[in-house]
Formats: sequence, C-alpha cells, structure tokens
Amino acid sequence: MTVPSPGVPNWVDLATADLDDAIRFYTALFGWNAEISGDDFGGYTTFQLNGLPVAGAGPLFGEGQPTAWSTYIATTDADAVAARVEGALGKVLVPPFDVMDQGRMAAFLDPAGAPFSTWEAGMMRGAEVFDLPGSLTWNELNTRDLDGAMAFYGSVFGWTFRQSGVTGLPYVICERDHVPVAGMQLMVGSGWPDDLPAHWLVYFAVGDCDASAEHAFALGGRIVHPPTTIAAGRYAVLADPQGGMFAILAKRR
Repeated sequence: MTVPSPGVPNWVDLATADLDDAIRFYTALFGWNAEISGDDFGGYTTFQLNGLPVAGAGPLFGEGQPTAWSTYIATTDADAVAARVEGALGKVLVPPFDVMDQGRMAAFLDPAGAPFSTWEAGMMRGAEVFDLPGSLTWNELNTRDLDGAMAFYGSVFGWTFRQSGVTGLPYVICERDHVPVAGMQLMVGSGWPDDLPAHWLVYFAVGDCDASAEHAFALGGRIVHPPTTIAAGRYAVLADPQGGMFAILAKRR
C-alpha cells in the first residue's frame, strides 16, 4: 500500500489514559521511535518507523473516555464528508476543524455507533509506511449490521463491497476503485460480548505473530484473541496495558 488516496484509511492514533506508558509499550513492541510535540499540540506523539510516521497517540480528552485506537479515512474535503455522514444517518461528533497547518480533521459515528475520523492532509499527509512489520496493514469494522454498514460507508466514501470467506464467518471486503481498502466483520457468536459496541479495529503488520503476542504480554499487555491462522496469514487481537485493543497480522508469504 502506498500513501493513501481519498476514501482509504491513512492514519491511526491512540487516545490513552497513560501516554507515557503507551510510549513505553508500543516503542518496545514495534520498534517505533516517539516524537513528542510541544504544548501547541498538547503533547501529541507521532510514532515513527525508520524515520517515517506510522501512527499517533495522545491523552484522553473527556471524562469516562476509554483508551482506544481510532481509524482515520483520507479525504480531500472533510466538510463534504460531514454533510454525507449526516445525510446517511450517521452523527458528526466533532465538526471539521483545522489542526494548525497540519491538516483538517473531523470525528463521526456511523449509524451503528462505531466511531471513525477523517483526515484532510495539509503539511501532515498521514502514515507514510504501510504493510511492513511495525506499520498499519489493515482496518476492520466489527458490526452487528453489515447491510447498514455497507449502505452507509458506500454512500459516504464511494466504497464497493464483495463477500469473502477470510475468517470462515460473514466478512466483507471494502474496495475503492477495485482495490481493497478495509474489511467488515459481522459480530455474531459467543466470541462477541453483548455489551461490546460496534468498532473499528486496527491491524499492525508483524513478522511473527506468536512471538509478537508473547512480547506484548511480557510488556504488560493482554492477549484478547490468541494467534490464529486464517487465509490472509496469522493474526491475534491484543490489548495494551491501558486496555486499548488492536490486532497484529503476519501475512502469508
């Protein structure tokens, strides 16, 4: 994957209850370097791999907000996306606003309540490394309403969809101009607690899924779903010490 075009996930960041510990955990796990911004950006941290940005992290902004990773989808017009979100029965959580000269962002809920954001690039384009170990490799919506999700994201971002048996359960590949950009998974069965809301899950590439899961555990994280082999490779779902969930994927060679 190259630097994303409009309608493609182009950034992920972590809102965390303990930024210092998150920096410790993720730099050790993925070999990232942490570039911490000044007061103008509230200590926002950009994680870098080989000198290039791969992800971000910052403190929580609201009382009761859980530690969580957010998916950002690239756009050239955040205001137009906000209008389409409202027209498709989503909710604008944070209207589009300028982040200095870095870009323009907005935050939304889809009709099932899954949060996501958009990024309109300025000086900061988004992630510049994808699919290499330690970088973003996939974004996946977990929802109890696949039909509603396809209608919504198709309307907002122009995605098209095809069914896939990648997990053995109902799974949808989202495409933009016939190129896969994200996935959607139906939350069915005993593995999905009733109180778990719809959400976007971020996947980071690793060279060895089992070793990376063990490393995350040794660093104080939790293995939510143990390493499992699927058609795409071997993946696991993990949680950092503050509870932020993410996945790792060692792609099949």
